[in-house]
Amino acid sequence: MENEFPLISSMLLSPKNICAALALALLAGCAAGPDYQRTPVAAPAAFKEAGNWKSAQPQQVDGQPWWALYGDATLDALMRQANQANQSLALAQAQYRQARAIADSARSGFFPSVGVSASGGRARTNSTGVKEGDPVTLGLSASWEPDLWGSVRRAVEAGDAANQASAADLAAARLSVQATLAQDYFQLRATDAQAALYASTVQAYGKAAALTQHQYEAGVALRSDVALAQTQMESADAQRIDLQVQRSALEHAIAVLIGKAPADFSLAPLDSPLARAPVVPGALPSELLERRPDIAAAERRTAQANANIGVARAAYYPHLILSASDGRISSGISNLFSAPARVWAVGAALSETLFDGGLRAARDAQAVAAYDATVAQYRQTVLAGFQEVEDDLSTLRVLGEESVVQERAVQAAQLSERLALSQYRAGTASYLAVVTTQALSLANQRAAVQLQGRQLVASVALVKATGGGWNAARPEAAALARTP
Repeated sequence: MENEFPLISSMLLSPKNICAALALALLAGCAAGPDYQRTPVAAPAAFKEAGNWKSAQPQQVDGQPWWALYGDATLDALMRQANQANQSLALAQAQYRQARAIADSARSGFFPSVGVSASGGRARTNSTGVKEGDPVTLGLSASWEPDLWGSVRRAVEAGDAANQASAADLAAARLSVQATLAQDYFQLRATDAQAALYASTVQAYGKAAALTQHQYEAGVALRSDVALAQTQMESADAQRIDLQVQRSALEHAIAVLIGKAPADFSLAPLDSPLARAPVVPGALPSELLERRPDIAAAERRTAQANANIGVARAAYYPHLILSASDGRISSGISNLFSAPARVWAVGAALSETLFDGGLRAARDAQAVAAYDATVAQYRQTVLAGFQEVEDDLSTLRVLGEESVVQERAVQAAQLSERLALSQYRAGTASYLAVVTTQALSLANQRAAVQLQGRQLVASVALVKATGGGWNAARPEAAALARTP
């Protein structure tokens, strides 16, 4: 095909213009504003509550999701549903796609804009006699502003950093939903375990009530013993029923987390003992900075604010716009492609603002202040992360010590219950002693079950506090690849 822009092509390929282009490229190597340096944060060498905790690895072993540590198939299935249907995650996903599109739009500043136009009509002239014609115009134009002072590059840096921050936000939202789901699930299972404890206790109390009835009929027990046994059995059954209030609320919360209406979801009661909390590894401070998505998001927003300083400072320098156009103008279509009908133009425009009433200075100060704010927010997020890990490590340590003592209390209370019941059968103890030991045994067993649930919930909180195996080196991949 014949070149439609011979003059423009010859100008662009001339040695003089090639040298000019190289000079512009050298100038474009300078970008306004400071280059980004990650904000230093004073991190402790180890956590105060670390003790004998094992250091965590930045990524999950064998690529397994963190909740696989608990070995619960029902929890695995719920996590898959939450990752696919949770509406908070759908919102975060859409916001991430929006940030990615904004970052892509910033790159358009590197390229020229090209346009085409066409027009036609009917005209009459009287200058040299009446003439009628069909004027037709075809045109092609292009303009380009070289990125001499790095404004576009800084805008791209800001867009990329914002995109990465949004990816980290998505990962944080996903981790939050997963942790909330796991905690609600374990609380529900702890409630199931308490209900099972009460059910077995009611059966035991029923046998004790039958024993007192036989003792009363034999004339060796008081009527008050029968009433006391019946009261204790019914009271335990009432407490079992009351647990359904908490269980229903937790079941409804889980339904919403997996994207279902509460009426469309139900979870069968636990038919096995409540699992023990696994040993969840802690993390060193340096690993915490790499693993927590909220910390990564705060750091990326700091980089975005730093790049925006360069965008603001590039406004102090002049703007150069290069333009070129080529077209055809004719009084009729038959003459459109004749030589006299061709028109072309090339040009350059250089502009600089001499006075703006302090607008650029104000925008520069605003960008610097915004950067300082993101630095403070980043450091605060890091400190809050350290606090959360310390809190969760402390909670697990204390609960671990408490569970050992509570287990001894359960064993002692059960022994006391058995001895009191044997003494009552032998006629050497009153039924009041039996009731007292039974109530004490039930209270300690329930406390032990609640303690197991609290340990499970606290272990999930520690997983969340240490980032759940999220790796900040590739925030986009982490944000999009968490669905099992």
